Amino acid sequence: MKDPRIEKLAKNLINYSVQLQPGEKVLIENFGLQRELVVALVKEAYAAGGYPFVSLKDQQVDRALLMGAVQEQFEMKAEFEANVMQNMDAYIGLRSGDNINEHADVPDEKMKIEGNTVGKKVHREIRVPNTKWVVLRYPNSSMAQLAKMSTESFEDFYFDVCNLDYSKMDKAMDSLVELMNKTDKVRLVSPGTDLTFSIKDIPAIKCAGHLNIPDGEVYTAPVRNSVNGTLTYNTPSPYQGFTFENVKLTFKDGKIVEASSNDTERINKIFDTDEGARYVGEFAIGVNPYILHPMQDILFDEKIAGSIHFTPGQCYDVAPNGNNSNIHWDMVLIQRPEYGGGEIYFDDVMIRKDGLFVIPELECLNPENLK
Repeated sequence: MKDPRIEKLAKNLINYSVQLQPGEKVLIENFGLQRELVVALVKEAYAAGGYPFVSLKDQQVDRALLMGAVQEQFEMKAEFEANVMQNMDAYIGLRSGDNINEHADVPDEKMKIEGNTVGKKVHREIRVPNTKWVVLRYPNSSMAQLAKMSTESFEDFYFDVCNLDYSKMDKAMDSLVELMNKTDKVRLVSPGTDLTFSIKDIPAIKCAGHLNIPDGEVYTAPVRNSVNGTLTYNTPSPYQGFTFENVKLTFKDGKIVEASSNDTERINKIFDTDEGARYVGEFAIGVNPYILHPMQDILFDEKIAGSIHFTPGQCYDVAPNGNNSNIHWDMVLIQRPEYGGGEIYFDDVMIRKDGLFVIPELECLNPENLK
């Protein structure tokens, strides 16, 4: 029996997220085989007059490839995948897997080989700037466990989140974009956090279902050398196959000068990947009304209502601050009362307290107004 929610999601991805037009080519890249959604996407792409192409991958196979990876081999892999990607008009990246820690034992030097080849030459240089792209997860029992929910309840939550009215959210974000574009100084205050930086003259970008599903954030970037103070993240953060907790970063003139976590040595190795890894490429505010608690999946966690994420590494071309890196690590701070509360100030005016916007023009983004 077909699940109408899958068909609705496929229709939204093809017609709203990537807005596939007749004659356009879309690459559907699926990590972890999810036949129902892949088949539905293929059918919707054809219905829109487009040409679907499918790449099926697997996390365990990917780990086996990475464990023996050599630079020359992955240069060839990047050349092969880049040749495909540069011929695409749109990209849908579907991610699923039974184990979020599948890459936990892959050596750092092997992960760097992939980041410097496929990650850089296929995705950062071609896919992100040159295609209409959207990336999403697909529900399974592993994700349900991380969310501390039954599989059925998690699937209900997933489709509520992914099939909400993103066009309504898109309009509601306009007021926040306008305010951020006029703002110079930002201050974040929470337990263990007192951080200041400038976002002057760096564009604010709204994310309402065109790049990620689920979605719900407005992002920009800090002026590269303007970040000063301390930020303590309060959500677990999986990265390169390891889940980091209690991450605390201290910044001086934009640079991470001190970093600690449940594995301080490992986290500092990541920040030593390259010069840009110790600077920040993104600052974002999360507003999705259905996502309230972390589940160790950044595509969900970075959209949590009442959260921010502050991202060491590569900036986006549409919100540039000049920082270049082979990493882009979204880590999340939730400021709702049950997570310790907190405030956001724009040019010394408090705009959000304990996760709720407190100035009239932004109240449309509070959860009760977005559902």
